[in-house]
Amino acid sequence: QVQLVESGGGLVQAGGSLRLSCEPSGRTFRDYTIAWFRRFPGKEREFVAAIRWNSRHTYSADSVKGRFSISRDNVKSTVYLQMDSLKPDDTATYYCAGDTGVILSNIRNGAAYDYWGQGTQVTVSS
Repeated sequence: QVQLVESGGGLVQAGGSLRLSCEPSGRTFRDYTIAWFRRFPGKEREFVAAIRWNSRHTYSADSVKGRFSISRDNVKSTVYLQMDSLKPDDTATYYCAGDTGVILSNIRNGAAYDYWGQGTQVTVSS
């Protein structure tokens, strides 16, 4: 079992950047797929990006392609979500999720992940 610890959220002006981090507590991310989701107030959770720890293959939602990128640091055992050109519409609570054995067709489905972080708020002002 792994606990996920997120950090890096905050308040930023439109056009600015933030980097979110997701670290494991209790084990490494080897064999895991790590994903970022976000939840807008009163709305369903939305897939943002994912990375396969072993292969480094990445996947992104169309809404963030070209602006957000997901990566990993093997030494620090950390997954990052670099968010550039932020828009007010990106304002949400961002969650890190992880699990093993996530098949490709489910990688954008939050139900495929058993382990979740506590969430970190990202607010983009206009």
